Amino acid sequence: MKILTTILLLFTFVGFSQTEFVEIQFNTKYYEAVDKWVAFPKSEEGTSYSFGFLYIDADAGFTFDYESDFMITENGLKKLPRAFQESLKSRLAPTTADVAVLTNEQINQLELLTEPKWLKFYKEDDGKPSYLKQIGYHYNHVGASHLALNPLLKAYSMEPHFNGLEFELAYAYNALKQFDEAIIILEKAIQNNPNNFYFYRELGYALKYTGKIEIADNVYQKGISISENDFEKSEMAVNMAQAYFELRNREKFDEWAKLTRKYAEKGSRYAQFIDLFETKWNEN
Repeated sequence: MKILTTILLLFTFVGFSQTEFVEIQFNTKYYEAVDKWVAFPKSEEGTSYSFGFLYIDADAGFTFDYESDFMITENGLKKLPRAFQESLKSRLAPTTADVAVLTNEQINQLELLTEPKWLKFYKEDDGKPSYLKQIGYHYNHVGASHLALNPLLKAYSMEPHFNGLEFELAYAYNALKQFDEAIIILEKAIQNNPNNFYFYRELGYALKYTGKIEIADNVYQKGISISENDFEKSEMAVNMAQAYFELRNREKFDEWAKLTRKYAEKGSRYAQFIDLFETKWNEN
């Protein structure tokens, strides 16, 4: 009985280790798998998985460089012959499916280098503010502002007024609800360039959410006065209208509601927000 128990335990351990050895879990967002070998889920009818290297092209954004396909066997991952020799790169969209990040053991099974030799050509400028700003932009663009901060802050430490950098950094802070940090960046940005309405848009947003409503009011007014973009004007106006709706300040709400309707397209989302606020004005 003791021998049988030992055999069963050994069998369970070996079986568990083998399953874990080849396990593929598709639970990673593509933007969290940068500079990694990854695999994509197979189709319902498929028997193999496509895999390749995922990286950020500073100009084009998140990119998947297809390597080949593999199958899962009793002995691990088996790399299948590549059907063609031409390079195949795919630009990834926000709707891209979750990927599996390959482990070091799986990378070895597929006879891969830790990273492709060609990757260095996409990182030749990785110490420059221009490159770092672009990386931050791509993370911000897909809603991964928590990953944008590191490259943006690194660039900011080198050249804080680099074109577009302050906006991306402030945008990331606002997206992460770190409004006080955004305010610091934007106030310095405006001192350097007082004619960029995007700075006022982001600053007004940060001030609104830190309860500095009167200051936000003035900032948004300034932003609207220098902007030539009606959509951006309507966005600033509806944000301020919402603030006064929440405070139930009818006079100021009406002022900003009028501005929203002036700049928003008829029937647009922002115009509909104003209608909704007015409908719900007397509700608790």
